[in-house]
Amino acid sequence: MPETTESESRKLLRRLRDTMAEEAAGQARLDKITHLIADSMGTEVCSVYLFRDEETLELCATEGLNPEAVHETRMRLGEGLVGRVARTGKIVNSADAPKEKGFRYMPETGEEIYSSFLGIPVQRLGEKLGVLVVQSKEARQFSSDEVYALEVVAMVLAEMTELGAFVGEGAALKARHQQPVMFRGTTGQEGAAQGHVWLHEPRVVITNPVAEDPHKELTRLHEAVDHLRVRVDQMLEGAATGDKEQMEVLEAYRMFANSKGWMRRMEEDIARGLSAEAAVEKEQSAARARMSQVSDPYLRGRLHDLDDLSNRLLRILTGQGNETGAEMPPDPILIARNIGPAELLDYGRSLKGIVLEEGSVGSHAAIVARALAIPLVIHAERITTEALNGDHIMVDGDQGIVHLRPDETVVSAFRDKIAMQAQALERYASIRDKPATTLDGKTIGLHMNAGLMADLPSLDGSGAEGVGLFRTELQFLVRNQMPKRHELAALYSRVLDAAHGKRVVFRTLDIGSDKVLPYMKPNDEPNPALGWRAIRVGLDKPGVLRMQLQALLRAAAGRPLTVMFPFVAQYEEFTAARAEMDKALAREKILGHVIPQKIEVGAMLETPSLAFAPDKFFEMVDFLSIGGNDLKQFFFAADRENERVRRRYDTLNVSFLTFLEQIVARCEASNTALSFCGEDAGRPIEAACLAAIGIPTLSMRPASIGPVKNVLRRTNLDELRAVIHGARDRGEMSVRPAVMEFLRNGA
Repeated sequence: MPETTESESRKLLRRLRDTMAEEAAGQARLDKITHLIADSMGTEVCSVYLFRDEETLELCATEGLNPEAVHETRMRLGEGLVGRVARTGKIVNSADAPKEKGFRYMPETGEEIYSSFLGIPVQRLGEKLGVLVVQSKEARQFSSDEVYALEVVAMVLAEMTELGAFVGEGAALKARHQQPVMFRGTTGQEGAAQGHVWLHEPRVVITNPVAEDPHKELTRLHEAVDHLRVRVDQMLEGAATGDKEQMEVLEAYRMFANSKGWMRRMEEDIARGLSAEAAVEKEQSAARARMSQVSDPYLRGRLHDLDDLSNRLLRILTGQGNETGAEMPPDPILIARNIGPAELLDYGRSLKGIVLEEGSVGSHAAIVARALAIPLVIHAERITTEALNGDHIMVDGDQGIVHLRPDETVVSAFRDKIAMQAQALERYASIRDKPATTLDGKTIGLHMNAGLMADLPSLDGSGAEGVGLFRTELQFLVRNQMPKRHELAALYSRVLDAAHGKRVVFRTLDIGSDKVLPYMKPNDEPNPALGWRAIRVGLDKPGVLRMQLQALLRAAAGRPLTVMFPFVAQYEEFTAARAEMDKALAREKILGHVIPQKIEVGAMLETPSLAFAPDKFFEMVDFLSIGGNDLKQFFFAADRENERVRRRYDTLNVSFLTFLEQIVARCEASNTALSFCGEDAGRPIEAACLAAIGIPTLSMRPASIGPVKNVLRRTNLDELRAVIHGARDRGEMSVRPAVMEFLRNGA
């Protein structure tokens, strides 16, 4: 058979476009498409297999195989040659298919008479949609031009499948972007919300994959690439005085923007009949497919650069920027691959919920979401490719589940859950101004965590007695440059003003690990959680620590000031940090500034080592706050970002509670004020147990204060402590079952 020429390829694409333009049900269009592909390729068979679900492929149309097998023949991912193409995303080109490893004969299709097989993955931007197959009786290897032509056709099919073009009333597959989908992710912030999808970065929709005039498309491509190169050069000029890391990224952008290979491949795609934007997306899909196969982080980073550059080029070609003309719904649920803290703060409290494909429980986005009390689910894979602006969506932050386009059964159950939560909030409001006094007469201090000025109105509304943790790093994370001392002093002063005399514990800059300042060179550390972070950065960069301490002292303007150093692992680190505070105080006195009437300086106990510090440390520190999130992960050696291990270990594990009791005993012996800060402080069952073992103060997100207070006011801590010790004496691994039974029985 003669090789497929470029003009024949364009002719095939034009026929494809004309077929798609005809008024016909999806199945009829798909049948016509398989016929014209087989005719153009000179093969007896052309078949299209599409994913019915994530693990199952279905024969949806065929020319040449038994028509009765359509919508009846199915195979699992990886099964047979078609399943292999679908699983690997790689082409299979065989002159003798029955002899290929993994070949599966399907008698209902009548394919036993065909020898040669060419299978092409149908995918869009790394999302696998199905497989396009041609077969012939003649035992022959398909030529590179034929393979290329079918790749281009598969790309157009992917674009059309994405737009729901193949779906008619009689098709077995429901229209894409119409059927309900459930995503199981990870809880980033608890709470439940329902609303409508708002895409942070809407996908570029290509409506003209096939071009009439290749010369015109080449001109469009060259003009868009020239525009892109100018933009990249401008970005480099703007970053000329920036850091080395930023320059390296932009240089990589420039390299790709000037890549002759990248341009040549797109020009070839246009010559074969694709539009300029379709040619760009074809290259982008190839880059994403390679990205999924690459484990080397450097190469993945470079492929990500190319992916981002392709997005920029597509937006230039289509004119589809972030401002698409769509109107944000009144109840927006933000959907994004990932998002930075500054962008999230721009949305503010207008958001009802957030769903991310990436992210982490300790990420900047999670911190801001908690501060704004917005339900957040992370690791919801593929949701950005499934969701469309305006889709109905329900977010269950408690379970880490997202329901996109839910059916009525799910909607009804979800609304019942939200109604129950609303009733509980009314009940909590009735005890807002009452103390958290237990049945045996012990009063537990309940404080709130904060990090933004927007949090402070919750101080009165939640019933919190003060701010047990004010995260100062958020003001550093949302900026593109280091904030000035006077800016920080003004902010901290407003925080103290908004607190109306209630105690505010300012935690000094806690960066490092997953919190990297955009203007500070990141360190390539094998385990950042155990690396250069928090007070370690402050002591190694004393200028930043001193500037922050001076800002805090000036903000106090004579009022009481409470400062806490994070991630102190040994006594010497605290004495060094305390010395910096003394130097700052001395300097402020020399400058004639008003000194706070009272200063408390404490530390966060987040590493087991600090629990075994000398008695001198416990006598010297004004107060200690147990940082439960980090302490638990280091105690159990279980990364809290790793879903496979973090859920294995319970806060109410006997070993962990025994360890906490030792800390309580040391603080009582030295008369050191003690609190517990972290997610567990805001969980009513855990909070009751922490109070029962002797921790007098708990600090949590504002929304948790009501539920925690409600449980504490109905609990006898002496009896609960006896239950905890009884479970330990019986050798139980966790006290949770015994505690739950005790509380259920009307504690």
